[in-house]
Amino acid sequence: MTVVSSKEFAANQTRYYNLAQNEQLGIKRGNNMYHLKYINDYNANEYSEILEPDEDLNRAISADEFNNRCLKVIDKIFDKCQ
Repeated sequence: MTVVSSKEFAANQTRYYNLAQNEQLGIKRGNNMYHLKYINDYNANEYSEILEPDEDLNRAISADEFNNRCLKVIDKIFDKCQ
């Protein structure tokens, strides 16, 4: 596996994308390591993750409801400042 810094990768992306077609490539950034993987004949549907609704979604509020609640809190804070 070839390992390069994120700075080196950013400076020479084409080189490393081509290299990743034939061998494993690790990109080191701070204490983290990223693995660049080449996928031939990429199909977006095959690699996208579809999440099913869960309890968190059932408990969620709408954007309008969130906005209304925030405005009420902001109004109270503003009234205290006057």
